[in-house]
Amino acid sequence: MVSLSTWFRYAAQKFEYCVSLSLKKYNDVGRISSTQLTDVLNKNLFQGKLTYVCPTKGEEAMAPIASPTGGAVLVRKLANLSPTQVFVGDVVLLKDPEKSDDLIIRRLAALEGYEMVSNDEKDEPFVLEKDQCWVLADNLALKPKEARDSRLFGPVPMTDILGRVIYSLRTAVDHGLVENRSVVPLISVNTHTVHVLNVCSYCLCNSGMAMKQDGPVLAVELDVEEMAKNIKP
Repeated sequence: MVSLSTWFRYAAQKFEYCVSLSLKKYNDVGRISSTQLTDVLNKNLFQGKLTYVCPTKGEEAMAPIASPTGGAVLVRKLANLSPTQVFVGDVVLLKDPEKSDDLIIRRLAALEGYEMVSNDEKDEPFVLEKDQCWVLADNLALKPKEARDSRLFGPVPMTDILGRVIYSLRTAVDHGLVENRSVVPLISVNTHTVHVLNVCSYCLCNSGMAMKQDGPVLAVELDVEEMAKNIKP
């Protein structure tokens, strides 16, 4: 049973999402008509959801969050990819930088303005440019080429992010929130200097801010049985 206060917080999240979509449309074309505004409200505030289910193809790079044998994840829609909506530590669904028709799941390790410093002296430090991010795989057993993350293909445009992964269903009986399971503190963040070019490890959870924002959405929209229908044999 979802509490009344949770419903209010959920409604506020939906309203904020609609406002962000409207502003995005306005910024893209310089104007937004009353018809377009009404359409946004009808589709997203009154009828639409803030999440969608995405089947996984066996994301070995994101084990144990995603199962190598496949499954499905619940993805939170993000209309505004600003530092107030997406955070370092979040698990995100994004377009595959090497295969434009495919999607991959990775973790945000750094955002624009972060200085990237390698533990290999041959690599020059650099700063992520505006609207760039650095993503990493969670599976520590994989080499960079196997993990297929920013250590291989470099910075990723923020516009490639399609949403934040907030729930993972590996099998019908193995599923749960994308939350803290263990901590492997090999990533160092100090005044936006991140040593991540040749290491890949951190807390296996979404950021605290993200989990707080996503709580009401999960309470209202999570349907494990519906997610299970999306698991491909």
